[in-house]
Formats: sequence, C-alpha cells, structure tokens
Amino acid sequence: MHFDAIRCLRRPRPGAFDGRAAILRAAVILASFTSVVAQADTNLCRSIASIDSKPPILLAALDDSQDGVPQYAIAMHGAPALAQNYTHFPYANPAAPKGGRLNIGLLGTFDSLNPFNIKSGSAAQGLDANVYQTLMARSLDEPFTLYGLIAKSIETNEARSYALFRLDPRAKFSDATPITSADVAFTFNLLKEKGRPQQRAAYTLVKRVEVPDAETIRFDFPGVDDRELPLILALMPVLSRRTTDVANFEQASFAIPVGSGPYRIAEVDPGEKLILRRNPAYWAKDLPSQRGFFNFDTIEIDYYRDANSLFEAFQAGLVDFRIETDPLRWTTSYNFPAVRERRVVCESLPVGGPKGMDGFVFNLRRGLFDDVRVREALGMMFDFEWVNANLFAGQYTRTKSFFDNSEFASTGRPASAAERALLAPFPGAVRDDIMEGRWRPPKSDGTGHDRVWPKRALDLLASAGCALVDGRLRKDGKPFDFEIMVEDRSQERLALNYAHSLARIGVEARVRLVDEVQYQRRRQNFDFDMMLGSWAASASPGSEQRTRWGSAAADEPDSYNLAGVKSPAVDAMIEAVLAAKSRQDFVTAVRALDRVLLSGFYIVPLFHSREQWIAASTALQRPAKLPSYGSPTIDATLDAWWRKP
Repeated sequence: MHFDAIRCLRRPRPGAFDGRAAILRAAVILASFTSVVAQADTNLCRSIASIDSKPPILLAALDDSQDGVPQYAIAMHGAPALAQNYTHFPYANPAAPKGGRLNIGLLGTFDSLNPFNIKSGSAAQGLDANVYQTLMARSLDEPFTLYGLIAKSIETNEARSYALFRLDPRAKFSDATPITSADVAFTFNLLKEKGRPQQRAAYTLVKRVEVPDAETIRFDFPGVDDRELPLILALMPVLSRRTTDVANFEQASFAIPVGSGPYRIAEVDPGEKLILRRNPAYWAKDLPSQRGFFNFDTIEIDYYRDANSLFEAFQAGLVDFRIETDPLRWTTSYNFPAVRERRVVCESLPVGGPKGMDGFVFNLRRGLFDDVRVREALGMMFDFEWVNANLFAGQYTRTKSFFDNSEFASTGRPASAAERALLAPFPGAVRDDIMEGRWRPPKSDGTGHDRVWPKRALDLLASAGCALVDGRLRKDGKPFDFEIMVEDRSQERLALNYAHSLARIGVEARVRLVDEVQYQRRRQNFDFDMMLGSWAASASPGSEQRTRWGSAAADEPDSYNLAGVKSPAVDAMIEAVLAAKSRQDFVTAVRALDRVLLSGFYIVPLFHSREQWIAASTALQRPAKLPSYGSPTIDATLDAWWRKP
C-alpha cells in the first residue's frame, strides 16, 4: 500500500475536569467547525491545559482491552510486535554512520513541490518522509502497526469511534518552530477541503475535532464502523499553519516548504534536479522509530525523461542506486565494467507481503465495456505465456488475485461458510468457479498461435451480441474498436502485443503513446478507453479499497477507481473489511472482496515478480535484515541505507 494512504487523528477526554474547563472546551469545539481552530492561539490552548487536571499518562500497546489509555503504538489487529522500550525497528541499524552523499535517478519530471493536491501539478518524487513526516510512523515489519513520532501516544476505544493524539513536546518544524495541535487541526481542515481524493474521503468521516491544549487533539467519528480510521488519521502529515500558503495551495509552486522531516530542500532545478540536505537539528533523530534511518548528509535526485538515459547514467556512475523493472534488461544488460570490477553489486531481494494487481483496465464509463462477458472475452486474448517467454525472459508469474501470494487471495481456495454468509445478500455477484476457487487466468500453449482461447472468446462475445463480419468484430452493427493509452515505450511494447492478439478476433485496438502531462490529465479525468493500471497490495488492505473500487470514487476525479466500478457487493465487502474486529473476520472479508472483483473482470491481469531487482554502488551498505513487508520503491528501500565512511 500502498498504496500506498495519509490521514488524521484525535483524543479521548481526560478523566475529570471542572466546569471552567468544560466551558472552554465547548468553545473550542464550536470553533473547530470553522477554520478558527486551525488558527487557534497557542496561549489559549495552554490556558485550557492549565485549568484541566490530567491523570498520569501510562503508556501501553494498544489492543481492544485498553479503552481510553494512552498508547505508544497501535495495530490494525492484535497487539504491536515491539514493546514500549524498543530501541529501533528490526530492519534499521542504529549504529549506521551518518554522512556522505546519495545520488538517485528517477524517471519523469516535476513542476511542483506540493505533493498534497492533484491540481498543483506533477509533484517532485522523494519528498515524503524525507521532508514531511506523519503523526505516527509505520513499521514495515508488521502488516499495519504504527509507533510514536510527532504524536507520542494515541488513545481510542474498543469501537474505535474516536482517536486522541498527544504530541511530543519536542516536535519541531524545519524552521525550529514547535509543532502544535493547532497545526494538526489546520492540516486536517486544509486537506479535508483541498487534499487528494483519498484524504478528503477519509477526513469527511470525522464528525468533530477538539483541541484542548497545544499538545492534544481529538477526532470523533461515532457510528462510522471503520476500525482503520484512527490509523489513517495517524498517517496524516503535519503542515505549518504559519507558513503554508492556503490561498495558493492548489497552484503549482516551487516555494521551499517548511517540513518536519530529517531533510530540508536545499536546491531546486525545476523539472530536472532536487537536492535535499539533512537537518542537523532534526528533532526526532533519537526516537526509536527514526533511529538508524536517514543517514546521508545530502540526497541529490536527478530526473530523466528517458529510461535508456537513466540506465546509461547509472552505468557511468552518476547514479548510486537503481531498482530494475525490466526483466530483459536485468538478465542481459548488467555486465558493464562497473559490475565486472565489483564497483556495483546486483541483488535479487525478496518482496514481502501480497502481490498487487497490474493490468489493462477497462473504462466502464464507455458503453463498449459494460457487459462482463465482453470484458472476460477480451481478457482471454492476452497471451501471457508468449509474452513472458519472448519479452521478459520468463521472469514473471501470472497474477491470479488482487492479493496474490498471500492469505488474502481467494484463488485456489473454496469460499468458507463465513465468506458465503457475507456474499449471500448479493446473489450472482461471484461466479461459481470463482466461489469454488477453481478459476485461473487463461493459459495458452505459448506459441503465439493458440486457437483454443480465440474460439472461446468469440463464443462468449457472440453470447453478448457481438458478431464477426468480414473479419471485423461488430457490436450493435458498429466496429468493435478502442484505444489503449500508454505513457512510455515499455508500456507501448506490451500494449502493441496485446493489440496484435486482439486483432485475431477482429478487434482493432489502437495504441496511443502520450506525454506525461497529457497522460496524467487524461487519467485524472478518466478520458481513456483502456490503459495500464497498477494497484499495489498492502499487507493490511483497508480504506484505500474505497478509492480503488468504491462506487463513491467512480466519479471522483483522480481517484484510483479507474474502471469506474459501481457495485453494491464491492461496497459491502469493503465495509466488511474495515469493520472486521478479528484477524479471522478480516481475512474472510478480504477474500470475499477478491472474489467479487475477480468476478467483475474489470482488469486483464498481467504478472508480477517474486523478487525486487536492485543494483547499487558498493560504496553503499544496508542492514542485513530486510523488512517483512517492504515496498519496492526507492524511498522505502533507501531509508535505512548508508554510505561507507
């Protein structure tokens, strides 16, 4: 998750307070319904705190038996793996030396330093945790567990109908000003109104925000029945209310932001380069959740428009680290001098957690694809066996589930009684073969001339009212033609192969390569017939499923519901995932969701690798232990690395 999400926070009321405190709190609550709380004066917050008599704070690991007690950590299900006195995350080296420079190369460009709004342009990659940090920090060694960062503790109840955060009094922005609950409330209100669709969707579930003092904030969401929401709020970044330009927040800007992370932006070459320098006064450097991370003094990020140019830069030593995504290049091109001379080391590392879904996605907003039989038939024509052998050196595995290679995958597992009970109100939402776990993606003979699947596809298309006339497939008398939008040459190569296969059943699929700006604009507005999509799978699927498949997101610009899915069964399974109290109920709900999505044939499934291919300068080192649920991104991979002294 990824996908992978960013949200807000809150706090339960202290044990007892007198009438004066109650009156003042009521005033603050009323103010929170306007933007006043966002601008609340710190002195007022402190005066409220002085009136209130607080009980001693005893921290514990949050589980369902710890109602109303401040907790140092919170897990989606069960208890956190690390005790309160943990010293660092297991996959970090607390003795890692600080210093040196890291040179990164990324494909693409950027025209903004604001990653929080879709209208602000293409934001620079690499900011995230380097510049902006969240209330709590996620451990990649657990499915979904958060530990203290800006917020030193979280409180909630068994129903998880509220979240209360107490901030670390040491927390500071990069300009040395304190991070207060007023900044958190300001960020919440701003992102609720102008943030990304995923943020807005989650934040609107919050019914009330309370700011009793400068270090405490509480969010109430009674009756929502979303047990993930406290964690989503805990993953909200915190922006400075003093320096954030609210009026121009939705505009692209190269103004250097004031963040709270370990790095500050030192230099910007628009669209070309970004230089980050470690803040020597970073307030959280000794926190257990941060110890051993962010070890480079300087990070230089260079942006390349062409994949071949980026690879050549790596070969020339201009880039220190690379994640390879092309299996053919991985198997044939890593024999250049730096590798032979052992100045560059290549590794295939295991990728933990479920494998997500990559595939050609049908836009159901186009009437051409509104029949599930049509979508299934077109999916039969993707010849994975030929593609894998001839384009990808046999390095990939066909994806069979939206949560492949995990306990959440339904493929190969008959539905349990609990799953069937969840799905009972939606007869016909899951096909029999998928319900019984027998369904698999089509498997060809690998010759590129398989006749079995084209015949099955044409039979299925005929049942949907399509006919092959003079070598062209027609629906309602019109040629069955559509466009596949792609953004780079690797996507183009794959799409051209698929288009060639579709031509065998009389379908004309035109492949259109567009530049990045146009691609993003068309994707955000769902202006495409078919495109390649990617939905990374989290080790703890949750609210991101709403923005990917929920009916409310189907018409929300820039949502990840690219297909335009509007299914009551899908919506109900997502709500069951979010409401699950036990791990068993959670797994049941995710498997049921997987079955409904597979039955919709919204995606032509592609493939995945069981490993992450990386190449790095031997001047870099990493911890021996890898996180159990790592994400194959440069940010997540390099946070714990360091340069040899």
